[in-house]
Amino acid sequence: MFMLQLFSLLSYGIIAYQDVRDREVTWIWFPLLGICLGLVHGLQVGFLVFVYAVITNLMLTSGILLMLWAVVRYVLKKPFLNVSFGLGDLLFLYAMALGFPTMTYVYLLVASLLFSLVAFIPMKLFLKVNTVPMAGLMGLFLMAITLLSLLPGAPSLYAY
Repeated sequence: MFMLQLFSLLSYGIIAYQDVRDREVTWIWFPLLGICLGLVHGLQVGFLVFVYAVITNLMLTSGILLMLWAVVRYVLKKPFLNVSFGLGDLLFLYAMALGFPTMTYVYLLVASLLFSLVAFIPMKLFLKVNTVPMAGLMGLFLMAITLLSLLPGAPSLYAY
């Protein structure tokens, strides 16, 4: 279990580094992250709870992305993928959906998006970047949350 969490931390770190540096992440890290997170989640909660949570998370993520696509496509009249929203960001959201119970996923999703927004403001000022490295910043946030959850006495991310 600890090795899976360690490998997910490594994946978060590599995704964050590549996304912040180049805005390009090697695609293999997303399925590896999803597999590691899914295995940790499944081992923590049991098969039936895992399947129910993953299906709910995937439906929730797909609904959010569908609404975002509709707004970008029909209101902003821009292309969605790789213009308004990166493929790496999409893959990261789906990998993350495999890794947590539904309520934890919702909390982590909202908190990591808020962190990405707040962290991007100084990045934009000091580094003169125009696009948000969302997967990278979310990876940094989840890396910190995972490390904090490993501390003795910390609440479990998999408790309901």
